[in-house]
Amino acid sequence: MSEDSSQSTHFGFKTVEADKKADMVAGVFHSVATRYDIMNDVLSFGIHRIWKRFTIECAGARPGMKVLDLAGGTGDLTAKFSRLVGDSGEVVLADINDSMLKVGRAKLRDKGIVNNVNYVQANAENLPFPDNTFDIITIAFGLRNVTDKDAALKSMQRVLKPGGKLLVLEFSKPKHAIMNKAYDLYSFKMLPMIGKVIAHDADSYEYLAESIRMHPDQETLKGMMENAGLEQVDYINMTDGIVALHRGYKF
Repeated sequence: MSEDSSQSTHFGFKTVEADKKADMVAGVFHSVATRYDIMNDVLSFGIHRIWKRFTIECAGARPGMKVLDLAGGTGDLTAKFSRLVGDSGEVVLADINDSMLKVGRAKLRDKGIVNNVNYVQANAENLPFPDNTFDIITIAFGLRNVTDKDAALKSMQRVLKPGGKLLVLEFSKPKHAIMNKAYDLYSFKMLPMIGKVIAHDADSYEYLAESIRMHPDQETLKGMMENAGLEQVDYINMTDGIVALHRGYKF
């Protein structure tokens, strides 16, 4: 069942009107955009770079391919894909949040990455691309913020080329009880405190911790991807399942 089948949805642990969630999430990311990269490094102890590097390796991008980096934020994956697809390929960095897109565009241009990257402000639930457009789609740490995840997955499946691959990198559910308890302590006590000190914004990081807990677990997300028409869906747990990489194909 899609999350918008009723008039309410979740925003972290709060219940809100479904048509207001996107604006509320936008407020969070407008607030954190300029400090997003440094906060990722601090809060994950730099491990997010390993998770993203593994995602790139699993994507198998080659010269000439067309890649969609959805909810691409400040462009970490886009920068790597740009080099892999070369001048004959294209990477589209798409994000619903204008502030994140501006930070990403500025960062990539500072790195000299301009020729094969385009920027699109887009809602994952209704992607503004023709059917069968992309060889690879990635969405890293963005799906949990989408109001109607089922609609978003179906939209991604639609714009994938036959033979194309979707990779969903997202926080998930730790496998072991001890890790789960330690993760809860860190998420609900330390994370907002660090957010307050570095980003001057405890509330946004409290929401981020809550949104992780409301996101579907590994098996549930696998089923959602299959229901969206993706095939050969599997997932790989990283850091004891704190993060999982789901993979699916369109045939």
